[in-house]
Amino acid sequence: MKIIQLQLYVLICCRAAVSDQLTDLGSNVTINCDLDENEVYWILLKTPDPPTVILRSFPTSRAPFYSNKTFIKKYSVQFKHRLVINNVTDDELGIYYCMNAGATPKLSNSTRLTFTESTQVTECYNNTIECQNHTAVDQNQKQCQIIIIISGLMNGLLLIVLIGLVKVFVIGNRRSAEESQLNTDLQQTQVTEEHDLQYATMDFSKLRRNIRHSQINSTYAALNLPKS
Repeated sequence: MKIIQLQLYVLICCRAAVSDQLTDLGSNVTINCDLDENEVYWILLKTPDPPTVILRSFPTSRAPFYSNKTFIKKYSVQFKHRLVINNVTDDELGIYYCMNAGATPKLSNSTRLTFTESTQVTECYNNTIECQNHTAVDQNQKQCQIIIIISGLMNGLLLIVLIGLVKVFVIGNRRSAEESQLNTDLQQTQVTEEHDLQYATMDFSKLRRNIRHSQINSTYAALNLPKS
């Protein structure tokens, strides 16, 4: 197989004549082989890949020999080595050759399989839609990331606010307790001072009564005249 590929490289490089064959996506295509040989190889060239040997065709009712089992569903052979391609897709586009299996290799005229303009436009449109879908997916992912970031920031801000409120509530309760204790102490101090003041007033009243009583006795003594 490596010898065949090497021969194909040399032969294909020396050939320039290529005929185009247009087709539609999903259609079946038949490519003729203009070599009058008993056995031929069918080769597909898709640049920059190396040539691919698809199958080896025989002149009798013998089934063709496929180089890869995956080609069985896609390629078949009709009378005079005509190659049939079923349900054409992008993977089957390229340049097709048939080559004899003799000692002296010979290549047929090449056929380039391409899509028609309408199919190309449809493909471009589909590719555009796919690109738009990918772009929409990327935009949705970016929007989700932005929403997640904003949500994280909001949750962090809310946590900070809650911590601040808890601190304010605790400090406020402490201050209220301290103010209440201070008011209680002040009230107790005022009651004590008022009690002492009343006691002092009562003592002063007694002193005044004593003073008045002594003054009355002195006056009474002055009024009592001496006996003659």
